Amino acid sequence: MAKSSMKYQGSKDYIASDELMNSVNIAIALQKPLLIKGEPGTGKTMLAKSIADSLGKRLIIWNIKSTTKAQEGLYVYDTVQRLYDSQFGDHDVSDIKQYIKLGKLGEAFTSDEQVVLLIDEIDKADLEFPNDLLWELDQMSFYIPETRETIVAKHRPIVIITSNAEKELPDAFLRRCIFHYIAFPDPEGMERIVRVHHPNIEKRLLQQALETFYALRNVPNIQKKPSTSELIDWLQALVVGGISPNRIKQELPFLGVLLKKNEDLDTLLNHLHGKTQASRPVQPSYSSLNRYRY
Repeated sequence: MAKSSMKYQGSKDYIASDELMNSVNIAIALQKPLLIKGEPGTGKTMLAKSIADSLGKRLIIWNIKSTTKAQEGLYVYDTVQRLYDSQFGDHDVSDIKQYIKLGKLGEAFTSDEQVVLLIDEIDKADLEFPNDLLWELDQMSFYIPETRETIVAKHRPIVIITSNAEKELPDAFLRRCIFHYIAFPDPEGMERIVRVHHPNIEKRLLQQALETFYALRNVPNIQKKPSTSELIDWLQALVVGGISPNRIKQELPFLGVLLKKNEDLDTLLNHLHGKTQASRPVQPSYSSLNRYRY
């Protein structure tokens, strides 16, 4: 399997730092999975799409859930359908191969062209899941005992693995990956990201929104801090709602776009009420919060 000579340089709808682009290209050159960590909203999942778009490759996404097993990524043997066909069908069921359905990893292996494979939120699965994939990711092959067939990757996929750090991943798995942590963007970096999605947004509106956004993220004890996607949605709401920059800090309009938990709304209100009157803090009531929600 030949190594790819193409280099990732970001894409028009994804702002990648030099360090992130270097990590992607090192992983491609060394033919190792790239493990991406970072808090929600830092663009981990969108990175894989950006890589696929930039390199002109197909993206295959394997969304991991708490019940996902490694076997499902390789193949599934549909014994129920075979039993049904044997009882009610009118065709030969002796060919087991027709009841073998490849999973996302199997699909990536058998693709006629190199693909980008995203294994999204690997830490949602049980602790054995990463270890169960070690051999397949190393050897780029797996065995199907039902058909006595070995599936070997035609082209080694570019593997991107994301984790929200909900669980610690096994050391043996980590050793086989290139690692990169995506830090949450600073205001300057966030402005560049926002401009990709809202290129014509008024500068003063954006500045006031960014100041308020980061102030909310810094409120103590917020359970779910607003992320990049919430900010982009909030800015769109502000524009559609015709909100002037002066009203943003005073009224916190459409706050329900940023904060998604009742507990966080309570925390914010308690925080604002606890500030000194000298700074003339924002004092939104529950009625005003409801007024500015969708």
